Amino acid sequence: MFRGVTQLSLDAKSRLAIPARYRGELMSSCAGHLIVTVDPSKCLLIYPQPDWEPIEQKLNNLSSFDPPTRQLQRLLVGNACDVDMDAAGRILISPPLRQFAGLSKDVVLVGQGTKFELWDEAQWNKQLEEALKFQDGKMPSELQGFSL
Repeated sequence: MFRGVTQLSLDAKSRLAIPARYRGELMSSCAGHLIVTVDPSKCLLIYPQPDWEPIEQKLNNLSSFDPPTRQLQRLLVGNACDVDMDAAGRILISPPLRQFAGLSKDVVLVGQGTKFELWDEAQWNKQLEEALKFQDGKMPSELQGFSL
């Protein structure tokens, strides 16, 4: 289970060092084989391969004759890249993926249960500002009555 926010930096070769606290789990669950794809929110999603495969299969089983569905297939499946953690626990983020998410050197890795989101730090800070607007009564209806 991936939790928490970690501020990181891409190195000069555009590699991301996966935090040490996740490396053991990733090595045991998928031998360090990850899938990186894009998210409509303009961040990247990083999945262990076994967690990505059912999602990819579900997307590919949807009708490609429905234009919005086809667009989502193109976006998520079409941009998915296989990456392997190296001996130092790093993964390479390809130029098209970096460009899509607007990644600079300073990035934020956000644990989301079975996957990670990878954000440019400035974009992540904007997301946090938007999230705080829930306090202004703009809570989605499905969260009404939800309590922590």
